Amino acid sequence: MDGQTVPVEEAKNVDVYTAKGLLSTGYRYLDVRTNEEFEKGHVEGALNIPYLFVTEEGRVKNPDFIAQVLEVCKKDDRLVVACNKGGRGAKATIDLQHEGFEDVANIDGGYSAWVDAGFAGENADKIACNSRP
Repeated sequence: MDGQTVPVEEAKNVDVYTAKGLLSTGYRYLDVRTNEEFEKGHVEGALNIPYLFVTEEGRVKNPDFIAQVLEVCKKDDRLVVACNKGGRGAKATIDLQHEGFEDVANIDGGYSAWVDAGFAGENADKIACNSRP
């Protein structure tokens, strides 16, 4: 290569079991769902920085997402990113990688997969995962 950085077009995805293992080794859980989704149920100790906002015009990207992440995380922090099902998390992970975060992974299946795996406990609020089958 000529020293140029290759743009990241795909997020690094991990399954929920790998994500749980990463969290036990010092990764931080970055929940990119809306505040309302987060309040219905979330992983203990998770950071919540919404990637999208719901507006009258529909969903719009949080223009301050990267700046808000940089307020609480350093680029060398190890992050597991999740939304509800994985779509927003993947986009957020790519944006973070473009910004220079090197050790960041998206949970394939998002918080819904976390709940389905039983990691949220027996009394997990299923409303938080209302788009699950």
